[in-house]
Amino acid sequence: MAMLLLISVLVFSMAFSISSEAFSPQPGICYGQLGNNLPSPEKAVQLINSLHAKRVKIYDANRDILDALKNTRLQVSIMVPNELISNISSNQTLSDHWVLTNIVPFQPHTLIRYLLVGNEILSTTPNGTWPHLVPAMRRIKRSLKTFGIRKVKVGTSSAMDVLETSFPPSNGAFRKDIASGVMKPMLNFLNRTKSFFFLDVYPFFAWASDPVNINLDYALFESRNVTVTDPGTGLVYTNLFDQMVDAVYFAMNRLGFPDVRIFIAETGWPNGGDIDQIGANIYNAATYNRNFVKKVTAKVGTPARPGSVLPSFLFALFNENQKPGPGTERNFGLLYPNGSRVYDIDLSGKTPESEFRPLPPPENNTPFKGRIWCVAARRDNVTALAAALSYACSQGNGTCDPIQPGKRCFKPDSLFWHASYAFSSYWAQLRKIGGTCYFDGLAMQTAKDPSYGSCKFPSVTL
Repeated sequence: MAMLLLISVLVFSMAFSISSEAFSPQPGICYGQLGNNLPSPEKAVQLINSLHAKRVKIYDANRDILDALKNTRLQVSIMVPNELISNISSNQTLSDHWVLTNIVPFQPHTLIRYLLVGNEILSTTPNGTWPHLVPAMRRIKRSLKTFGIRKVKVGTSSAMDVLETSFPPSNGAFRKDIASGVMKPMLNFLNRTKSFFFLDVYPFFAWASDPVNINLDYALFESRNVTVTDPGTGLVYTNLFDQMVDAVYFAMNRLGFPDVRIFIAETGWPNGGDIDQIGANIYNAATYNRNFVKKVTAKVGTPARPGSVLPSFLFALFNENQKPGPGTERNFGLLYPNGSRVYDIDLSGKTPESEFRPLPPPENNTPFKGRIWCVAARRDNVTALAAALSYACSQGNGTCDPIQPGKRCFKPDSLFWHASYAFSSYWAQLRKIGGTCYFDGLAMQTAKDPSYGSCKFPSVTL
């Protein structure tokens, strides 16, 4: 069995040592818009060009952005919203209308080359939407053909959680709940249309979930001595990214589709985060992203597909202050919203690192030890703060009892202080089951104890 697997991977590798088409290895950039302080699309396009990006990916079909991208050399990826997938899957007229409205007016001056039907549908959408995904992709492809648009590749972005097993890479297999019903027809569609499997790959999250057993340098493409050998194939891995990507190649091969190419729809490393988040800092972000650019522009491929080109998008253009979730979600940008660089990077890979400014040393590559509180970060929006206080008090078990009239934390009778107590109490109770210290940007973590007098704020101890 081991010999058969080895023969299989050798054929697998040889088939992709030369790319079937000339795709630029130069990365693109993901242009998210979840910020209330971002520059205009025109300014953003100037900044994208200053980074020497080859492509740009947006998460909708924003007309202002598509207009700003006219007459540039940037290849563009747009997206059909998740909520339209079910309707489009059964309605060719709706599909035609979407393409007529969102693509046709920009042809040929905006170089729309990729159309993603939804974002990580198989991770976040209830089962009811999954059967509609591939039919929607087929209808969108038919609509493009109707309007004579032939250069647009149709796909959908998937996260690594589409896999049930990923280690060693040769054991890569799709989840049983989607393998035959969704993945097989999708791969058939991608193979038939010569499109890509668009994959979101984040070694950061894999490393951060197990920093004891996964070497940080291995995750950052910096490993000199740490390697992982796949016992099934003998392939040797020098970084976590290759290991993750090859697991998907083997999963596709297992379903009978060894020829489908992977397009890295997102990858990156956060430049900042919350106190309880490890390794999210400027040094690591710059190191990962610069090394990623070196890797893909060198066209070395992966151990399972050596020499293959991996077209890609780095995530993201800006730090986006309105993204929900942990602090890392708001700190993946290459740029601050004012357009200044978080750190120096050249997506063409042509600038020597010796010309980049020095990086600040990392200070959170080991887990924080101590207590953390969650407190109100803003006083200006009274209405929103009151609503967040009400929400926090409606969760958990006795979350807000101490701030009731006559109780030990009622005074000072202040919305700000009551919200701070409620946020800390909520987070201390619910963090382990997914509760976050965010509250639509109204809260922040602190290592400084906000307790006073007899009022002791609940905390999280790490």
